[in-house]
Amino acid sequence: MFRNCTFIPKNIIKKINIIGSGIAGLAAAIRLSKKGYQITIFEKNNYLGGKLSELKLGSFRFDKGPSLLTMPNLIDELSEGDPNLILMPYTKLNTLTHYFFEDGTQIKATSALNEFAKEISEKLNENETVVLNHLKKSAFYYKITSDLFLTQSLSKIKNFLNIKTLKGILCIPKLNLFRTMHYQNAITFKNKKTVQIFDRYATYNGSNPYKAPALLNIIPHLEFGFGAYLPKNGMHQITKHLHQLALSLGVEIKLNAPIEKINLQNNKVVGLTSNGVFYECDSVLSDIDIHSVYEHLLPKEFKPKKLLSQEKSSSAYVFYFGINKEFNELDVHNILFSENYKEEFDCLFNEQKPYHDPTIYINITSKLCKLDAPANCENWFVMINAPHNTKKEPITYGSELRKQVLAKINRMLKTNLESYIIEEAVLDPYEIEMQTSSVGGSLYGNASNNKFSAFLRHANFSSSIKGLFFLGGSVHPGGGIPLCLLSAKIVANLFPNQN
Repeated sequence: MFRNCTFIPKNIIKKINIIGSGIAGLAAAIRLSKKGYQITIFEKNNYLGGKLSELKLGSFRFDKGPSLLTMPNLIDELSEGDPNLILMPYTKLNTLTHYFFEDGTQIKATSALNEFAKEISEKLNENETVVLNHLKKSAFYYKITSDLFLTQSLSKIKNFLNIKTLKGILCIPKLNLFRTMHYQNAITFKNKKTVQIFDRYATYNGSNPYKAPALLNIIPHLEFGFGAYLPKNGMHQITKHLHQLALSLGVEIKLNAPIEKINLQNNKVVGLTSNGVFYECDSVLSDIDIHSVYEHLLPKEFKPKKLLSQEKSSSAYVFYFGINKEFNELDVHNILFSENYKEEFDCLFNEQKPYHDPTIYINITSKLCKLDAPANCENWFVMINAPHNTKKEPITYGSELRKQVLAKINRMLKTNLESYIIEEAVLDPYEIEMQTSSVGGSLYGNASNNKFSAFLRHANFSSSIKGLFFLGGSVHPGGGIPLCLLSAKIVANLFPNQN
């Protein structure tokens, strides 16, 4: 598991090139520019942010990708140390998610734990103490694993030679690595609806709760423990904020600048080639999917075949609907559950196709960000879990999926949604791959459907190429906004101050 980390002598490495302008790339640029490095970001698209970008349809604005912000302190940190760097405004949500079931049951997961436990008890006949203890266990998982797995490289032996890490290692038997997430939830709760609510958190990193380790029950703590937030102007405000911070620190950003090659000499990074032009540097940080790096930018002899062959995370099929109606029964985050959750995940991961009765996620930022939709209208981001696109071909199931999604929404919300749609666009796994270089459109790199998945992600640096580092959702510590920001922090900490 341990590898020799690249040693970076102080006052020698000055120039760093970053591939990709996702939030990990932007955050790393900010952290390293503060340390005195000259940073250039290369982005193949004509916009910044990767998956965290936006779409405008008529008078409607949509966040194209991630829709939930947790651990905003990781963004606040980037403004620390300079009174001229402003903080990003955001709002803490009282209702985390509004859940809908086919039999008419509705559950509001609120940020007040006792209130949430009471609602689960009253509507699903669960013991309030059992619910609260489950959330306490989630917090315990975080306490044990955050220092051990999330905030440091797993590939540097010195990181394991301290008391905090030793305590974490001794607690590993308590992490239920040999139980699945679903099994742990099923023996904890009586009602299958409660189990389904907590199983859903596996989708936060594109995994299958019936295969993923119970350790993934750490994820609820990110919402219930730290809170769920929405930036003042929507999720894309994160990208805009990081962009402004980077520019204020002198970071250079090149758009429409795809990378053709990472240039090496004697297994050492010497620069990048973009649009036929060579850009010299001392180190390269990659914020794109590791498959793209090894398949297209490096010589074949460096390809880690075993790691690249691991099971991929799920993707998504997204409908962007501009709606000329307000639905008062909906909140910012809403879930319409499928009746048979196991069958849905079997379909996604075993049959590699969307389920005929998919769980539907509806995000409506205009509930709080009033400029995201005209008066008396709403911007609906409607997402369905989809398999990653193994065939690398345009998606053909879109029209049938649209019919199924509209039928389900109409049935469960007792409406006729299509009559209110005045703007519409879609984003499917094929387009996700085209836009973000994520293999097959997988949203989180490799899936966590393995009890040792935390140990199997690619390290944040290359053990065979000096000066090559890795950020973002396809490497350690994983996918999602908080973990991507942590990957930037881990990599930045590998570089000494040059100031």
